Amino acid sequence: MNLFLDALAWIVAPERFEGSSSLFVRLGEHLYFTAFSVLIATVIAVPIGYLIGHTGRGRELAVGLSGAARALPSFGLILLLVLVMGVTNKPAAAFTAFVVLAIPSILAGAYAGFEAIERRTINAARAVGMTEWQILWRVEVPLGLPLLIGGIRSAALQVVATATLAAYIGLGGLGYYIFRGLPLGRYDEMLGASILVAVLAIVIDAALALCQRLFVPRGVAAGRTPSLRTAPARRRAMVETSTAP
Repeated sequence: MNLFLDALAWIVAPERFEGSSSLFVRLGEHLYFTAFSVLIATVIAVPIGYLIGHTGRGRELAVGLSGAARALPSFGLILLLVLVMGVTNKPAAAFTAFVVLAIPSILAGAYAGFEAIERRTINAARAVGMTEWQILWRVEVPLGLPLLIGGIRSAALQVVATATLAAYIGLGGLGYYIFRGLPLGRYDEMLGASILVAVLAIVIDAALALCQRLFVPRGVAAGRTPSLRTAPARRRAMVETSTAP
């Protein structure tokens, strides 16, 4: 408990908000690593996921590659890329590692969103004369968007946690305090930085969860009827009365 209080005291100390290594600077670096990596991963993974979901081809290959990418050790991947790309390209190596780790979740969300759509919905769109391009953008993309955002949520959380390793190769972020405090035995600093990373992850997840809920198409949301078990008593009685023979 004392260590936790020390960590909170470290976070709110006035010197944390001054100088080139202030919390604002390190937080900005951490957000930059996360946002830019997830953006690049989204640009790469979404078209591929949409192609797989729309055509139904290549799913097994995508699942296999995604599973292999998820199994990659983050720390080892960053160090490997630094060695391969050279120490002068450490930012590119770190971003490449973050993008590789973010792609599987976004790819899975993209094609799973299409696969979750009922086939009769797609058949109905074809029956009214829609082209494949119209079906893609007017039916599949809107209906699959919530699951895609769910994949982006997972990717963002993974990158937020992994971005702490960027400090090990001298790139900053909130991990800077963790790696600085480790050799000095500054456990309050290490715990304080870990708390900030956790809070940042929670805030990002909550924001994306809200977006995921807002992007549910209005027609789908309107068609969701509450369960009779969870509905208020008055509404439940009305439903039961209206359905009675």
